[in-house]
Amino acid sequence: KGKSTAAFGLAMRAMGNGMRVGIVQFVKGKWETGEQVVLENFPDLVTIRTMGEGFTWETQDRARDIAAAEAAWQVSKQMIEASRGPDPAHHMVILDELNIVLRYDYLALDEVVETLRNRPKDLHVVVTGRNAKPALIEAADLVTEMTMVKHPFRSGVKAQKGIEF
Repeated sequence: KGKSTAAFGLAMRAMGNGMRVGIVQFVKGKWETGEQVVLENFPDLVTIRTMGEGFTWETQDRARDIAAAEAAWQVSKQMIEASRGPDPAHHMVILDELNIVLRYDYLALDEVVETLRNRPKDLHVVVTGRNAKPALIEAADLVTEMTMVKHPFRSGVKAQKGIEF
């Protein structure tokens, strides 16, 4: 646990230094989260696009899930491209839970890796989610693996406001 939380911490650090941040959430649904509420107070520094349909271990509609992932990827590519040049739209782009949609083959891995390799030189791209594909790890400048040691969920505690959302 804590992968997205760590990415949002990076976003806040970047924003605190006057950097603009773009966030695309691939899986998280339309429910309101604490980080979204905070970040939306800084519209001049952050753009958040929550584009997922929510996540279940067993998809209810694979075609819909793929369409949502593809739409989120198009927005991601637009954010990356808009960050070229002397006045970039973003200094950091967070692709939240991209690894999940790649794990389920909802997007073409080769296209994602190529896009990330060809990103603007000074653009920081952060990818979250478990089980990154080896090709993505190879293309990355920095890889961190976070391991849950203990979590209340395993004892039957549901997601907690202020902790998981």
